[in-house]
Amino acid sequence: MTDLLGIPPTLLPEDPAAAMIAAGEERPGRVAAAHPASSLAWAVLAEASLEADHPVQAYAYARTGYHRGLDALRRAGWRGQGPIPWEHEPNRGFLRALAALAKAAREIGEEDERHRCEEFLRASSAEGARALDL
Repeated sequence: MTDLLGIPPTLLPEDPAAAMIAAGEERPGRVAAAHPASSLAWAVLAEASLEADHPVQAYAYARTGYHRGLDALRRAGWRGQGPIPWEHEPNRGFLRALAALAKAAREIGEEDERHRCEEFLRASSAEGARALDL
């Protein structure tokens, strides 16, 4: 899947925290502590904080996951644009962190950040945006 500009999709490597999260054997904070580079671990923390009506905490967790994801994307060859497909499971941690950042930004009134994150998500993965209700 190449986008209209001919940019190939970026596919992240398997996230080592994914198995721990799927198994549900560890609390999300412990997973993030064990795998601080995992966007997925931070996204799970952000989503739980949003559900608990703790938007500032969610914002901090989501921003951490977002930045860890940008680091991983760059290591995978991403140059700031192009598809980051939702269909590729390891990409979902970054996309979930990005969506959580948009939602948390909305909750704390950071409209510029909310808009930027939503547009970034839609441009990177329209399917991910739909799956994450943005």
